[in-house]
Order: sequence, then C-alpha cells, then structure tokens
Amino acid sequence: MTNIDPAVGKAVLAADRKHVFHSWSAQGLINPLPVAGAEGCYFWDYEGNRYLDFTSQLVNTNLGHQHPKVVAAIKEQAERLCTIAPSFANDQRSELARMIAEVAPGDLDMVFFTNSGTEAVENAIRMARLHTGRHKVLAAYRSYHGSTHGSIALTGEPRRWGSEPAIPGVVRFHGPYPYRSAFHAADEREECARALAHLEEVITYEGPQTVAAIILETVVGTNGVLVPPDGYLSGVREICDRHGIVFIADEVMVGFGRIGEWFAVDAWGVVPDLITFAKGVNGGYVPLGGVVISRRIADTFRERPYPGGHTYSGHPLACASGVATLRVYHEEGIIEHVRRLGEEVAGPLLRELAERHPSVGEVRGRGLMWAIELVRNRDTREMLVPYNASGPAAEPMNRVAAACKKRGLWPFTHFNRVHVVPPLVITAEQLKEGIAILDEALAVADEYVTG
Repeated sequence: MTNIDPAVGKAVLAADRKHVFHSWSAQGLINPLPVAGAEGCYFWDYEGNRYLDFTSQLVNTNLGHQHPKVVAAIKEQAERLCTIAPSFANDQRSELARMIAEVAPGDLDMVFFTNSGTEAVENAIRMARLHTGRHKVLAAYRSYHGSTHGSIALTGEPRRWGSEPAIPGVVRFHGPYPYRSAFHAADEREECARALAHLEEVITYEGPQTVAAIILETVVGTNGVLVPPDGYLSGVREICDRHGIVFIADEVMVGFGRIGEWFAVDAWGVVPDLITFAKGVNGGYVPLGGVVISRRIADTFRERPYPGGHTYSGHPLACASGVATLRVYHEEGIIEHVRRLGEEVAGPLLRELAERHPSVGEVRGRGLMWAIELVRNRDTREMLVPYNASGPAAEPMNRVAAACKKRGLWPFTHFNRVHVVPPLVITAEQLKEGIAILDEALAVADEYVTG
C-alpha cells in the first residue's frame, strides 16, 4: 500500500466537503472515504485500512484497479495523440469498434461511441424513435437506465422521482421477478408466460403503432440482479418483431463479461436491435460508453444524417483503454474465468450461506453478479428494510454494511439486498475471503428476523 498519511487524508476530506458536490446525496449527511490508492481487487485509505472491493466501484472496474496493460495503453496513446474530433477517423476508435462488433451477436456490427451509459441510452431511444417514426418507449418498473433527462425518465426506481415530469412517451411495465411475482406465479415458467402476456397487454392498450422501443436490462442490475427466466427474452424479441418495435438491451452493467458472456443476451441466444454499453468496456479507466447498432437500424441513417453527437465521442484515450481491455479479456480468458467462478465458487458458497442465515430470503445470480435478498420473515418475505428506506428505517442494512467494512470488505447494498459484484479478475481465494466476511456480517441481519 502507498500514500499512507492520515494528515493528507484529512486534508483531502476537508477539501471535498468544502467544494465537491456529490451525486445522489444530501450533501450535509455524507462522509466520503478518502481513497489513497488501489490495486487489483483492493483499495485503501490514508489510514492504511485496506478493503476487498465487492462493488467493482460502480460495477465497472471489471479488470480491477490499475491493470498494467490498460494503464500502459493510456500512457502510450497520450504520448502519441491525446485527442481528435469525432469527425476524423482514428486508429484506436476504429479498432475498438471492430473488436466490439466481432463479439456482438447477430448483425450488430456498427458502434456509436458516447462518454457514459446514460448517454448511450439517450442515443438508443433517439435512434429507435427516428427509425420507427413512433414515440413511445416501454420500460420496466424495476430498472435503472441513467441520470440524464431521457434515461432517468426511463428509469423505474425512485431515483427518477425528483426529475419528473421528464420526457413524454414513457410507459412502464412489470418485468419477471419470481421471488416477488407481480403475477402471482407459482414457478419461473408461469412467471415468464404471465410477464409476457402482461407486456403484450400493455402494448395493446398503448397501441402497437405508437411504440418505438422496448428497453430492458438483460439482467436487472442495481434493482435486484433479476435473471430473466428462460424464454422471456426470446418472447420479448418475438413481440417486438410482430409489432415492428425496436428491442433495446441495456447492457451498461452486464455487458463485457459480468455474467460470463461477452454480452448477457448471449446466454439466452437472443439478438436485440440495439445494445447499450459502458462500464466493463474499459473498466472506467477513461469515460466511455456506446451503442452497438444492427445493420437494419444503421441503414436508416445511410443517406439521412443522424441528429446526435458528442465532442468526445470515441475519444482516443478512452478507445485505447478499451482496445487494451478487450485484449486482456481474450488473452487472460476472463469470460471463462467468470463463468467458472460463478458455477464453482460464488453460486455454491452463497447458497450455503443462505442455508445458515434465516435473514436470507433468496440468493440469485450468474457469473460474478449475485444478490442476497434479506428478509425479516422467510414465510411472509417481509423485506429487512422497507422499499426505498432511509434514515432510521434503513438502519438494519446500514449495520450490515458497517459490519462488512469493519472486517475489510466494501459491500454493494441497495434497498434490502447485498450484491456480490467484485472485479472479474478476482481469484477463487479472494472470492471465498469476501463471502466468508459476508457470512459473519449477516449475523447482524439475523437479529431482525421475526419468524
């Protein structure tokens, strides 16, 4: 560990509290940890406290912190060409687009680069509306699509509330969630059938001829790690084909290896019309996102200008880091590594943990993306904390998180869940270490169990 100096840490925090305005926060109620450094799956503070990063920061540092090949690529590109406008052709931009197209499903072989996932979503819905000449976009209640004007409108969870009213034409539907079924389904097969029937009914009521797109997270991320039941994505694909609707797969979080596939749709053999990406494409080393576009939609803009763009679209430093990242995925067998850890370590150990703790209602996930759903009562499935809890109501989850941090694990928590989303380069031993700490911390949640 480097840069250990408590005095420096205090100065960093003081400057932060005086001048930095933090996202999603009541500014006077936060106390951000000053980070001194990071390497691999760990980061540390100026006091010398080291944490195993079970969050991948914001589920984006897929190759961990400071991967030497990615850092070297950024340095090399900075010495050669720091920036060039997107109207020019650039070798790193072209190569990254080629590499993404190579691993994308079906005929998705063109890439529009953005600076983030939310910008990717904004452009995907614009493309869909212009391609179809329609205006409505269907989005799920349990979803997060970004924080800019259009993407926050598509977001189904409470973070959208403060931005309403937002863009017109957004219609919501319930996606599948077998553990808390909105359709009173008895099993996953019934959940799939009823969720698809519900989606079809919403489209009927809205008028299929008015619906430009259906956007969904292939695997719902922050709002539950909801793995779709077999048949659901193919059912959505069929509905879209029948009604001429664009299918947008939001893979900002799950793209590039998170569940053990290049793109999560590959696990179900489904080809959407557009895929949004960011995060794992270069681990967040330089801001980068984009849309992978099917040939059919790209051809809409062959003779017709696309009315969108960004000053830093396909920024050379970002693309160089993306090229290096994708090469690491290939050279180090990251996709296979994630699949193996999910099947042989994370899945089995988390299910064993669930058996030991009465506060665990369900464990679900795939690859290196898992959720531990915490409840007060397994029979009633009452959530450990209420939906969107804050203040004293959120105390049980805050205590669980504090117990993890005290033991050297930085956890990802949301509502009544702990998510296990470490860097994809984590070793089996490190993964076991983190789950063992979770096992100890969940004793806190067990204190609240009522039946």
